[in-house]
Amino acid sequence: MRPREERSTAELQTKVEKLRRLLYGMKEVVVCFSGGVDSSYLLAEAVGVSGENALALTAVSPSLAPEEGADAERLAEQMGARHLLVETHELDDPRYAANPVDRCYFCKSEVYGKAIEQACRQGIANVIDGFNVDDRRDQRPGRRAARELGVSSPLDELGFTKADVRAAARWIGLPVWDKPALACLSSRFPYGTQITPERLSQVARCERILRELSFKVYRVRYHGTVARIEVASEELGRLLSLELRQQIDRRFREAGFSYVAVDLRGYRTGSLNEVTRPMMQKSERDETASLAAPQLVPLTLHQTKS
Repeated sequence: MRPREERSTAELQTKVEKLRRLLYGMKEVVVCFSGGVDSSYLLAEAVGVSGENALALTAVSPSLAPEEGADAERLAEQMGARHLLVETHELDDPRYAANPVDRCYFCKSEVYGKAIEQACRQGIANVIDGFNVDDRRDQRPGRRAARELGVSSPLDELGFTKADVRAAARWIGLPVWDKPALACLSSRFPYGTQITPERLSQVARCERILRELSFKVYRVRYHGTVARIEVASEELGRLLSLELRQQIDRRFREAGFSYVAVDLRGYRTGSLNEVTRPMMQKSERDETASLAAPQLVPLTLHQTKS
């Protein structure tokens, strides 16, 4: 092992040790558990330290893909964690359904509120989540809800990056250590586009198609009658092969979309936040507007008579 790698490994080991001491000091915790890498790693460490005194809580609503909820259940069982599935009703809040730029604040207020409610019922003083250092780089209105409700983020407090979390998860044998990033289905809608259970179901159905076709990283962005597909750059070639292209086009149309397009820039986290970064000077905004716009290619071309 090279000196730089040894130093990096030692630094991560130190973070892991600090995390375990912190969790040991908490004694009992409710872990907000989505089934993604970050919350899964945090839950695994909490179970390792606290055993049955660690409780996983997964919020279930139309914004969670059914497959993700089932995956979270299986993983929690595999870890030997106590696990609660709790229905949340963020869609009943018109402020959330209107999909403003701070939509996540209203969602997290609901989710964290349910977690705290369950913690109080069970006499548990600490509610924690998997937010980490790298999450600060993206727009995260939900952090305000965490602060207001007293939810703590041990991974962030101890300086864990996403790479740290994946490496630590791999060390302890967590099967999801290399799982692609997760985000709720509401993140597929441009801000200002109304979110409804029917639209969420439509997006979930189309993402299920991509999952069945063995794409590893994918998003279906909702643009009214248009579905914009993002996949990892290395999978773009396969997506655009004639056979898959025709199958996806047909099945997406069956799901209710009139047009199917592919984003040539590939998947990137927070792509719909690209137009909501901190305010720029007007000249800068005008200059970069074209760069922020998705580069789209029709999945199939249909000839029209002139």
